[in-house]
Amino acid sequence: MKPKEILSNTPLTDDDDHNLFSYETPLRPDAFEKDDDLKIELIEKHFREIMHVLGMDLSDDSLKGTPRRVAKMYVKEVFSGLNPLSKPNSKLFDNKYNYDQMLVEKDITFYSHCEHHFVPIYGKAHVAYFSSGKVIGLSKINRIVQYFSKRPQVQERLTVQIAEELKKLLSTEDIAVVMDAKHMCVSSRGVGDTNSQTGTAHFSGKFNDQSVRSEFLNYVNSSASK
Repeated sequence: MKPKEILSNTPLTDDDDHNLFSYETPLRPDAFEKDDDLKIELIEKHFREIMHVLGMDLSDDSLKGTPRRVAKMYVKEVFSGLNPLSKPNSKLFDNKYNYDQMLVEKDITFYSHCEHHFVPIYGKAHVAYFSSGKVIGLSKINRIVQYFSKRPQVQERLTVQIAEELKKLLSTEDIAVVMDAKHMCVSSRGVGDTNSQTGTAHFSGKFNDQSVRSEFLNYVNSSASK
């Protein structure tokens, strides 16, 4: 499947009629006024009520700890990327070896959650850049992907957020990001299609050159499934 190209700040729509007018995650101004402990306490309370409405017996040994577990998972794990304090500290190094070809980090596993139904999105990200004088530690690319993944997302926004963060860090427009993912909101509910995948891409700078882009995509497509 050839991924479609998207550009930052370009409105996009899909079958769920959502619009992407900005690559920033929509957050209220008071998003971080409550500390993590209070958020966990409040989510636990509300999730307990959800389970109660569904008719679950919360006195059962298997269920009574579930509201707390879900609350901690939301705040400390799967949505930890909402908190700017979780942002990775990405140290840069001088490109002393004068490496002037593209650097590709492929098959980066990511797990996210669809912001429409709060069910998982998971797949692989492939990232490339040309150095403008600085290089970034390889593991930091993975951490950047994971940081933006750990929040309620749409795949288009996630793709652009990763690209824009790398542009900012590396002071270059020469960035490519391709993401292939499965969406549980498609496979486990709704249409129930377990085979389809969604591809998104962001190309800028040198990657707008067709030959450079093809070199990157050929490398990704020949290796991503192995």
